[in-house]
Amino acid sequence: MGLTFIVGTVTGPRKKKARARFLVDSGATYTLLPEKVWRAIGLKGKRKETFVLADGTTMDRRISECHIRISQGDGHTPVILGEPGDAPLLGVVTLEELGLMLNPFTRKLLPMRMMLACVRPGEE
Repeated sequence: MGLTFIVGTVTGPRKKKARARFLVDSGATYTLLPEKVWRAIGLKGKRKETFVLADGTTMDRRISECHIRISQGDGHTPVILGEPGDAPLLGVVTLEELGLMLNPFTRKLLPMRMMLACVRPGEE
């Protein structure tokens, strides 16, 4: 099993920016920003969530949102506000918001096949 890392720039509400090297983690729901990064761009927690780790333990973390830019695109995304010892992760919600997926065989980010469901008039 290989690991995939990508460098990204995150921007906070007052346009402060910071760079981070993210581990792309298709098993993580949200992107995680280390404490040093989210404090540098001026993020504040909006709500708290409980997360389950791979070993079954749980931990509470605050959630915020920011703008993220990677070489394949950019957009706004929810982020976990990391605490000391937390590593930067790029989660699946951010990947999907950017229209990307992680190929599990090559460990490369690829464009995602975008799906759209619609109802035709008279088929409601």
